[in-house]
Amino acid sequence: MNSPFCESAFSATIRPIIATSVDGLIFIDNHLLAIDSRNGYLLLINPKNSVTKIVNNSSWQDFIGAKGLCISENKLWFTSREYIYYCSIEWEKDNLVITSKPFCAFSLSYPANGIAVWENTIYITTQKTGHILVYSLDGTAITKFYAPGIGAENITVKGEEIWLCDSIEQTVYCLDRATGDVKYSILTPFESPTALAFCYDEKTGKDILYVAYSDQEPYIRDNPNAEPNHELLYRDRTFIHPLHFYFDEENKYTLSNGFLLEMTYVEEISPLDHLELKNLEWRIALPTESARQKIKSIEAVGLPYIEEDYQGQKVALFKFPEFNTDERYVFGWRAILEVWSIKYQLKPRDCEALPPLSPDYESKYLVDDDNLAMNTDVILRAAEDARGSETNLLRKMYNIRNYVYDHLTYGIKPHIDTPDIVLKRGVGSCGEYLGLLLALSRLNGIACRTVGRYKCPLKVLHFGIPLVPDFNHVWMEFYLPSIGWLPMESNPDDLEDSNIYPTRFFMGLSWYHVEMAKDVPFETLKSEGELINKETTSIGQLAINHVSFTIIEELKPTGSEEG
Repeated sequence: MNSPFCESAFSATIRPIIATSVDGLIFIDNHLLAIDSRNGYLLLINPKNSVTKIVNNSSWQDFIGAKGLCISENKLWFTSREYIYYCSIEWEKDNLVITSKPFCAFSLSYPANGIAVWENTIYITTQKTGHILVYSLDGTAITKFYAPGIGAENITVKGEEIWLCDSIEQTVYCLDRATGDVKYSILTPFESPTALAFCYDEKTGKDILYVAYSDQEPYIRDNPNAEPNHELLYRDRTFIHPLHFYFDEENKYTLSNGFLLEMTYVEEISPLDHLELKNLEWRIALPTESARQKIKSIEAVGLPYIEEDYQGQKVALFKFPEFNTDERYVFGWRAILEVWSIKYQLKPRDCEALPPLSPDYESKYLVDDDNLAMNTDVILRAAEDARGSETNLLRKMYNIRNYVYDHLTYGIKPHIDTPDIVLKRGVGSCGEYLGLLLALSRLNGIACRTVGRYKCPLKVLHFGIPLVPDFNHVWMEFYLPSIGWLPMESNPDDLEDSNIYPTRFFMGLSWYHVEMAKDVPFETLKSEGELINKETTSIGQLAINHVSFTIIEELKPTGSEEG
């Protein structure tokens, strides 16, 4: 099957300079209308150059706290707290004019977020109840649907579909307008999506979906009155960016906005002690290919390597006949990769009649092969508690994830403890979250494995700048017979300020994850054919690793379902 992607860059990002947040979005007559809830500004934005002006110069106070925007005939609708408002508008010579004060159409029992009007029907999202409320124009309740996410959601309607974005889930959902059933969901390339709208593209004849993002970013301020003069501060970051995606209905996943990355991984020999080794073999895993990651090119850095193949997984072998720590080397690889966000669209009912796990997978992926403490009383008891009475594999995996999140909080540790110690302590790093997830899953008959290895720093649209990750990262894949391997993050969905966990990275992975060869160690040392004991000589005692990413360009899906 041909790749659904091309390598061309596409529509420019829209950056309304004065906006502190974007809480509602509409395209109207080749302009973009947005609401800044904090300032009460109704903003008219030129999408071609981001030039922005305030429409409600004298009535901005009426719009403080306003969220959600939609237009029906000559009425502009929005929400504010638990009230539904509209005001009259006119379009005059490339300028939008508000011709009446906001009028309260009706009120709800709980605060509203997004609003969309389709003919004589109003759709309203409310985070408090977790519903999409359906009303008539006169304020009569018609029905309600369950909202798929857990965060604040904005909404728009397009034909027979409801589209909404969820700020916590980092996801856009496409729902059937008549039933409220989710048709598919799409991971957004950036965090905190707050509004969305469709724009017709005359060149392609399709509707392009634009999503607004509003959050804060850290920056270093040079303060001449302070000592030291550099201070860490935060500032508002708001921008609007097209969301392109490809829905593979046959394989049940969506791919969204991709990026062309350059990744370099090298080791610099910098030993702590003097050491000599004969016939040293230094192996480093290479990036792998998957449904969301493609290798464009890969080359050696510093020293040549021999490429080894382990059942389709590639590893670079560097040979040192006489390794002496008095000598200095830099060696590794440089890869150019296409990476995409992926979200699988599986439901428990898709997993009701799965075949049994094969004996090969049982012997490989259900065993304690990495100090998982699977025979300890505390882990055996936890595996039973986490499962409950569930028999469906997908629900069982979901229950196990939530059990781990209920019992752990995230914290960086200098070393990785076994899952029994981690569970008693209640605090774990990503690797320790992963160890506990692996132990509980395998004891419940779910084949799973460790994958990773690095995440590109999430510097929003910083192209051509070398980016260095602060640390490595691991996550897991679990296996459903006849379906395949599915990704699951180890800890990022465990939000400390919430007792309800998002599902964005349950069967989903963002573009900034780079996958290395699977089922093989990332890095190993052998001397004269024997593995070197990590307790006596570790890689960290011999070398310093250097990891660098450069975002080259953004990639656009072709043949996508953009409209």
